[in-house]
This record gives sequence, C-alpha cells and structure tokens, in this order.
Amino acid sequence: MSPLLLLLRVNLLQSWRRLCSVREQSTLLTAIIVLFIGGYIVVAFGLFYRGLKFIGVFPGIGELLIERLLFLLFACLFMLLLFSNLVISYSNFFRNRETAFLLTLPVPAQTVFRWKFVESALLASWAFLFLIAPLLGAYGLWRNVPWHFYVLTVALVGLFIMLPAVFGAWMAVNLARFLDRRAFQTAALVIGAILFFAIKFYLRPEQVDEESLETRVLAVLDRLLAKTRFAQFPFLPSYWLSASVQQWAEGAWDSAGFFLLVLLSHVLFFGSLAFTRMGNLFYDGTSSVHSRASVFGQWEWFRNWQHHRRQFRYPVGALERFFRLFYWLPADVRALMVKDVRMFWRDTSQWGQSLMLFGLLGVYILNLRHFTSQISSAFWLHLISYLNLAACSLNLATLTTRFVFPQFSLEGKRLWIVGRAPLGLPQVLRAKFALTATASLVITLGMIALSCHMLQMPAERVAYFAGAITVMTLTLNALALGLGVLYPNLREENPSKIVSGFGGTFALVMSFLYIVVSVLLLAWGSPWRWHNELRDPPVITCFVTFIALSVALGYVPLRLALRRLRNYEH
Repeated sequence: MSPLLLLLRVNLLQSWRRLCSVREQSTLLTAIIVLFIGGYIVVAFGLFYRGLKFIGVFPGIGELLIERLLFLLFACLFMLLLFSNLVISYSNFFRNRETAFLLTLPVPAQTVFRWKFVESALLASWAFLFLIAPLLGAYGLWRNVPWHFYVLTVALVGLFIMLPAVFGAWMAVNLARFLDRRAFQTAALVIGAILFFAIKFYLRPEQVDEESLETRVLAVLDRLLAKTRFAQFPFLPSYWLSASVQQWAEGAWDSAGFFLLVLLSHVLFFGSLAFTRMGNLFYDGTSSVHSRASVFGQWEWFRNWQHHRRQFRYPVGALERFFRLFYWLPADVRALMVKDVRMFWRDTSQWGQSLMLFGLLGVYILNLRHFTSQISSAFWLHLISYLNLAACSLNLATLTTRFVFPQFSLEGKRLWIVGRAPLGLPQVLRAKFALTATASLVITLGMIALSCHMLQMPAERVAYFAGAITVMTLTLNALALGLGVLYPNLREENPSKIVSGFGGTFALVMSFLYIVVSVLLLAWGSPWRWHNELRDPPVITCFVTFIALSVALGYVPLRLALRRLRNYEH
C-alpha cells in the first residue's frame, strides 16, 4: 500500500470511530444535530424554490435575473473558496504538528503535500457543498429537469471545488516561501491598495431617475446589472460551472458538455501539476517558515527595534503595559490574558481569517449608505435595520464558534500546568470569558454603531440595537466557551479541526438558532413596529422571552462548565 493510501485509510478509520463515539456519548445531541441538518436542507430548499418562482413570474426579466444571479453567486463563492483554501492550506501545511511529524518520517515530501492538500480541500469546501446543494436542487425542480441533471451537477461541483483548492494551496506555499522578503511585502501592499480603490470605484452605485424607471424598465435593469458583468467573464471557472448547469437544464446538452470538458481539462492539468510538482516547493516553504524568526526581519527598523528590546534583561512588552491599566484585575488574571492574546497573535492563520472576515463585513457596512440612499419607506428601513442586526450577530456567531470555542481545548496537554497555578481552572475560565466577551463587545458595538449611522437611525434606536447586541454578545461567548469545556478536544492543536468536531458543530447550531429566534422576537416586539409604548403586552412579552432565552443559552452552559472544572480539580 502506498503511503498516501495508508494515510487516507488511517484518517478515514479515525473519523469513523469519532463518529461512532459521538453517537455513543449522547444520543440526544446527535439527534439534534441530525434534525438541524435535515431541517436546514428542507427550509433552504423551500426558500430557494419559492424565491426562484417569485423572480421567474416577471415577464421578460425573470429569466435574465435568475441567470445573472447564478453567475454572480458562483463567482463570489469561487473567490470565497479561494481565500478559504489559502488560509486553511497555510495553517495545515506549515502550522500543523502532524505535518511536522510526517516530514521526519521516510515519506516523500510530495506524499505529505498530497495528503495535506486533500485534507485542506475537504475542510475548506464542506460549507460550500452544504450551501449549494439545496439551491441546485431547487433550481432543478423549478426548471423541471430530468434525473441526469442532478448527476451532472454533482460531477460539476466536485470538479469545481478542486480549482480553488489547487490555486489556494499554490498561493499558500508561495506565501510561505516569500513572505519575509521586502519586495514581496511591498508589492502585496501596493497591489492590495490598488485592488481596494479599483473595487471601490467599480462598485459605485448607478443613479437612476424616476422618469427612466417608469418608461424604460429593461434599459434601467441593464444599467443596474452592469456591475455584475464580471461574473460572465468566460475564463472564470465559475462561468463554466454556471453555464453548464443552465444549459443542461435548458436541454442544450452539447454546450453543457463542452463547458464540462473545459472544467475537467483544467482540473486535470492543474491537479496533475499540484500532485507531481509541488512537493519540493512545499518542503522549501516549510523550511522557510520554521527557520525565520519574523517576517519583518529584512527591515532595518524592525532589527533596530529587536536590538533595543534585547538591551533589557527582562523586557516589559506592550501587552503587559496595556493590561496594567486594568489595575483592579489580579496579576495572575492579567498574565493569563496576556498569554491568550499572544498565542492568538502568533498564530497567523487565526488573525488572518479574522482580517478576511472583517474585510468582508467592512465592505458590507460601507455599502449600506448606497443601498439605503433611495429608500424612504418606513417598512423597508425597519426591515433592513433588523436584517443588519442579524448580519452583525451572525458574524459574531462565526467569531465565537471559530475562535472562542477552541480556547479551552487549545491548552491541550499543557492544561495541567494552568490547572496547577494558584488561580485554578474555574478562574481561568472566568478570565477567558471576560477577555473574549470584552473583545467581542468592542467589535460588535463598533459594527452596530457604524451600521446604524449608515442607516441614519435616531439615537433611541441605536441604543436599542446596542443593548440587544450586547446581550447577544455575552450569550454567544458564554455558550461557545461553556460548550468548549463540556466537549473538549485536548489532543488536537489545529483550531479548524477542533471546531469541526461534534462540540463545535453543536455550538454553531445553537448559536444559529438563538440568533434566528432572538432577531424574530426583537423585530416582532419592536416598539417602533407597533407605534406604541413599552408597556404594551407584545413588547414586554417578546423582550422578557429574549432575556430568558439569552440567560438559558448563556448562563447554563457556562455554569455547567465551571462545575465540570471544579470536578477536574478534585
């Protein structure tokens, strides 16, 4: 058996055993997860189908809108898949203990790269598959396609996810090789700035007068869709996928087969290059990452700063000086917070993902002003304000599940060192909750304040949404941290794999359900919706239910986690 097949066999066997152990640990939680997945598929399928039917009834423009939306959706998902593969591949190639261990064995570097490439592609693409399956199923039902359409879409999606995986792995390897070079860093900053201003200039909204809206609908629609024409660039892999899906649904099987073969040829070409020629580059990248002290080592100002720091025998860093401002906290709690912040900063993959997430959210918030500039209806402003709350809270749920949930598990085999400290494990958990909740509050309150300012809301509504997001921030942090203690994975040091386990999935499910129910309660019980005072029964009932739900999903898991840590110490 080849080493690659052996690695695949061993990991598949381990995954199957983990799945069986999860079922044996808690049948109730397993049933909840299965019910949520099934419910998501059914609800998403129904929403996509109703949306397609609603758009399709417009004569003349329904088909055009659906076609353009599919092209745009797959183009955006391709870019997101590319960034996801870049971040996960970098972490899996160069910040993974298993990779370092495999490179010490008599196994070729090319084989190690192949295995880590397969693993990274699966970790980066499963959410895409989970999202796109109900949409393609609804599209096929809406177009009344034959059964072989679904077989084709499975093959197309399987081929499509390979291209961003290959490109993301190639970018990760070259990033590791050249990240410490001044020319590379300067070029990256210049290219990033140029792209930012180019995208900002390209996405400027089209101003349309009321007379044109009443007389020339198709011409106005064409102007409004002009910014989406990039999605129909014929050299994009997303174009090949979208064109093949739509043409197969229309019965143009020859054209659909042509785009299928185009996609297959590119996958075979670039895939063969990755599987046969990337091993040495991967090994060079690993050597570069583990041999350099810092990526800024080529800059003179950094070397002078490092030399200045070495003049002190016991230097006091900026983090220590910052946390000294919180003099009312005990010294051991401040030291633990400094340690957690430094561990987060040293992991490039973690703050890299945060930067990408905040970048996407920043683009969304900055475009709120253009989106709402021509909306004067009170109903739509009310709806957009609560959709904005849902967007901010879902972003918060992503952060807490991805970064807060693994906090306890990342202590790993060193947990006994922290446990032997005088502050104790329960106090460690409280300190982690205080740190993550405070950092999350700074981020979420800033996001909600900026987005409310873009929506031009009055002060009382800004205070209302700020209070709601504060309660949701505390709840989501307590839920993620509590479940992280109740369902730890102390043997894994990769946060992505920790989150991908049963506990992380359960935390994501509960966070999602909590956000949906909370936003519905707050919207239904909004005092501005009913145009009355807070003493009216619907407002009070919804607000009390929201607080009770927040306490139940936040306080209870955190309390159970503290009790379990006390049992650890005993």
